Amino acid sequence: MKHLRLFFGLVLLTSLPAFGQGHTHLQSEPFNYPDIPGYLTLTTDLHQHTVFSDGSVWPDIRVMEALREGLDAISLTEHLEYQPHSADIPHPDRNRSYEIALNEARDHDLLIIHGSEITREAPMGHSNAVFIKDANPLLAGSAAVPFSEAKKQGAFIFWNHPAWYSQQPQGNPVLSEFQQERIRRGELHGIEVINTTDYSEEALGIALEQNLTIIGTSDIHGLISWDYLEKNNHRPITLVFSKERSVEGLKESLFERRTVAVYNTLLVGREEFLKPLLKASVEILEKEYIPNTSILKVVLKNNSSSDLIFENAMGFTFYSSSPVFTIPAGEQYTLNIKTLEKTETLQLRLRALGAFSAPKKHPVIEWSVKL
Repeated sequence: MKHLRLFFGLVLLTSLPAFGQGHTHLQSEPFNYPDIPGYLTLTTDLHQHTVFSDGSVWPDIRVMEALREGLDAISLTEHLEYQPHSADIPHPDRNRSYEIALNEARDHDLLIIHGSEITREAPMGHSNAVFIKDANPLLAGSAAVPFSEAKKQGAFIFWNHPAWYSQQPQGNPVLSEFQQERIRRGELHGIEVINTTDYSEEALGIALEQNLTIIGTSDIHGLISWDYLEKNNHRPITLVFSKERSVEGLKESLFERRTVAVYNTLLVGREEFLKPLLKASVEILEKEYIPNTSILKVVLKNNSSSDLIFENAMGFTFYSSSPVFTIPAGEQYTLNIKTLEKTETLQLRLRALGAFSAPKKHPVIEWSVKL
């Protein structure tokens, strides 16, 4: 019966009308990002809501959506304090959403991470505690108690939507004394640089200054189809570079800050992980000189789910091509490089314009092309 519910739920989600949109939808295209040397690349969304806080769907729908997009791990981080549906869905046990999702995913290859959202006004703000054991002790009067309790449970805690204008009217995050104290106490470990459709380069600056893990999340409340896929977008995610595909492996990787936040063409992360990800994402399919010329033809394939935007960073220029170009996700692009004279090796150097390793800083990626 469970499998029938999953099947019909997926049929319903994939058959929703596009409401006049004529483009190709991403509904049947799962996430695909390559592994990097030494690590598996896990796709995660660790900030989602259901009717057990202020979302619009039952927890099993979140599991179906994740399976459809090929995610490796999700967390349903219901608001602890904010319960607008409590008149219809009273649940004194704040673990209930996690339990339903865990049961739904039991027969599937999807990791369900136990989490909750600590929901406070500024300057404390909203934070997610994931890898918790029991959400109920986090529901407390004092703002500091949920953080200390989450730490006792071994949780990884990150600051949600730090640039949210409802709490920061200028649209820029402000690291409060309360949050600085949490960092000093080991009770705040990460920060969202991408939340829904918003990228905050100021949050990226805080992540680097405070040595926090870089996070990207959908913060979904409605349907992934309506909020993202019907607009020809994937949800924002965090790529986590893990030694193994397990809850413990994922947790260790987050504490060690091995992440890249992704939203469509935008990739944000520390250079030590962003550069190998971009390098692994591009495969060189062909490399040969056009007959009777010193123009080198190089065919590149993008093996990721993000359109990759590059700019020529070599001394050589391109023939019949802009120095700025895009390799669409899963597709190929041909460069014709004017090497002036034939060479046996070439260092292909491209600046990744859609990627940020620091505010306004794009990494330069190199491939050694041997002919």
